Amino acid sequence: MPDQPLQAFSPPTFLFSYLPSGVSSGAMVQWVLYIVFAFWALYTLVAIYHWLKYSHASWVAFPAIALHLFVSFALIAYSLSGTLIIV
Repeated sequence: MPDQPLQAFSPPTFLFSYLPSGVSSGAMVQWVLYIVFAFWALYTLVAIYHWLKYSHASWVAFPAIALHLFVSFALIAYSLSGTLIIV
C-alpha cells in the first residue's frame, strides 16, 4: 500500500523464544550463512572436479570455473559482511 511507510522485515517474535539465552537472531543468521557457504564450497569442488575430469577438452571450462568462483565469492562475501566488494 503506497500510503503506509515501508518497514524492515523482522521474524515473528515467538521464534526468538526457541533461541538459547545469550544467542541473538543476527548470530543465528550468520551461522546459517556459514553453513550455506560450506555447502557451496563442497558442491563447487565436486562440480569442478567432474567438469575437469569429463570435459577437460572444452575450452570453456577454465574461464567458466573462474567466473563461477569470482561471482560466487562476491555474493557470499556480500551476504556475510553486508559490504559489496568490487575489484
